[in-house]
Formats: sequence, structure tokens, C-alpha cells
Amino acid sequence: MVSSNDDIEVIGSPDARLLAAAVDDDETSVTDLVAQPAKVMRIGTMIKQLLEEVKAAPLDDASRTRLREIHRTSIAELQDGLAPELREELDRLALPFGEDAVPSDAELRIAQAQLVGWLEGLFHGIQTALFAQQMAARAQLEQMRQGSLPPGITGQQNPGPSGPGQPGTGQYL
Repeated sequence: MVSSNDDIEVIGSPDARLLAAAVDDDETSVTDLVAQPAKVMRIGTMIKQLLEEVKAAPLDDASRTRLREIHRTSIAELQDGLAPELREELDRLALPFGEDAVPSDAELRIAQAQLVGWLEGLFHGIQTALFAQQMAARAQLEQMRQGSLPPGITGQQNPGPSGPGQPGTGQYL
């Protein structure tokens, strides 16, 4: 089956129950771990843009201090949109800057790149989970379509003429 929407070819007919079970096997799907996906996407885009800016120009003390605060605020805002499991993971990975010292350009680049990488991994996980759910739904729909035809009718008519005493094959309205 080839779908015109996404050019994905599914070969064979996977059992929808198996696909649905595979999707449901995760105790909590990655899509359930993001309570506010739009907020997480906005913050992720902003952080990625900030990383590009940090790479592009040298920063003075005031701008590095400002970026440290933006980084801290961004992480706090991200945590508001995440489930507790992802919050804990983000806490373990995003180590805070020291309060008394201004971070260097390199420290800021590393922290921003780490956060961008984590967010991209999160987005890829969400896309993968959504794709698996979509494939399970397609397989289930296909199974329902095949199960809705009466026994003996495959949706194709037999070639050849029917005689005067023989009923024709095909669908009747």
C-alpha cells in the first residue's frame, strides 16, 4: 500500500494488534511526557537561535551574564512543560552556572549546545512515537476494512460473462 500523503510503502499486512501493543508497551509514551509541546518547541527554537548568536560574535561580561540568566530561565520554563521524568533528566544534564563567576564564551556554547542536543533528541523521540502510532492506526484501519467485507467477496469481480440463469458477481446496490 502506498499513501500519496507521505510516500511510505507498507509491505505485507502487519497485525494491527501487534503494532498497537508495541506502541502501548511503553509505560508512558514520549508524547505523554510533554504537557505543553508548543511551549517546548518555542523555547527550543529560541535556544537554538541563541546558540547561533553565541557562535557568531564575541561576548562581553554583560552579555555573558545575560545569557546565563536566559539559560537558567529557559530551563525553568522548559521544566514547566515537561513530565516529572523528563524534568529529572533535564536537571541531571543541565548543570547550573556558578553564581559568583561570569561564564566564558566556551561555557555558554557548551551549555547551549547540550540543551539544543537534548531538545532535538526529545523532538526526534516524539516524532518516532507519533509515526509508530500512525502506523498502528493505519494497520488497524486496514484490518477493519478487510473485516467489513462479507465472506467470499474480495472487492474484485470475476472476469467472464454470467449466463442467463447464473447470477452475476459483484456488488449490488
